[in-house]
Amino acid sequence: MKRRQFLRDTTLSLATLPYIHRNLAPEEVILGHNDHRYRLDRHWGDLNPHVIPVKDCHEMIQDKQGRIFLLTNETKNNVIIYNKDGKPIKTWGTTYPGAHGLTLSEEGGESFLYICDNNRHEVIKTTLNGREIMVLPYPAESGKYESADKYIPTETTIAPNGDIYVADGYGSQYIIHYDSQGKLKNVFGGRGPSPANFDNAHGIALDTRMPGEPTLLITARQQNKLKRFSLSGELIKEIPVPGAYICRPVIHGDYVYCATLISHLPWDSGSGFVTILDKNDQVVSVPGGSAPAYTNGQLDPLFQTVQAFKHPHDVCVDEDENLYIAQWNSDKVYPYKLTRVA
Repeated sequence: MKRRQFLRDTTLSLATLPYIHRNLAPEEVILGHNDHRYRLDRHWGDLNPHVIPVKDCHEMIQDKQGRIFLLTNETKNNVIIYNKDGKPIKTWGTTYPGAHGLTLSEEGGESFLYICDNNRHEVIKTTLNGREIMVLPYPAESGKYESADKYIPTETTIAPNGDIYVADGYGSQYIIHYDSQGKLKNVFGGRGPSPANFDNAHGIALDTRMPGEPTLLITARQQNKLKRFSLSGELIKEIPVPGAYICRPVIHGDYVYCATLISHLPWDSGSGFVTILDKNDQVVSVPGGSAPAYTNGQLDPLFQTVQAFKHPHDVCVDEDENLYIAQWNSDKVYPYKLTRVA
């Protein structure tokens, strides 16, 4: 174990990591492992920063029309809508200075977005064109919060019955459960030493891959884990992912795709990659990182092996299983594309 740790620490030295220059042609860079390998295009989403600027590119989704929505905390255009060729279709949003979480929900044949705003301490439900439908303020009625500043929501997910789950990942670490109209139903999680508690409950997703009742897959980013909960808030399972500080799980088909912000502290280490798990909670590919390996049934610590990314913050998966990567604190870069080659 000491030797493995030594090799890991040595590999993590930024001076020794190969760097992928932005001017390399996409066909020159292939990332990933096993059946999940990708051709990297670091210019897919590039726009004129004087016309459509970005700050942090936080999250992305794809709608039923195939359009790709990017959420950024740049209030000149909080939402940028791309076509699949990376060309801009439309922009909107000037009132979300802390724009962070973006979730797509299909409700009664209509599509809606849920935006988590760190600065406003709110979750905002909008149409795809930006018209606000509902605002969820900090949950004072829960009795868990003395003031709005203790509530900093980072992500949402929507249950089949329309219930809303909010991860307070930068605040008090609770998962807030509302009905579809915004009435509080339950609160669970929070800080603490129990496995059912969280440290950086950054992301949350509804997992419908297994037969029976859906579950919640929730990030415990600081703990390098994913945690599976029932819809009523009971812990089912912990999934250790050592070395992976995961932002949010994105479920597509049989797989979970995770933008991994960093593989080691400090938070601005620039050591990120992408982590892909199968339906058995096994890591199968790590684009930009070490090949997944298990020793005595335990995943070996993951780490960045090539500087393809800086701080990946979200993964969007299209119908062809190509990936689009939004990045935080990465010199205002636009989204990258990973085209699947295997």
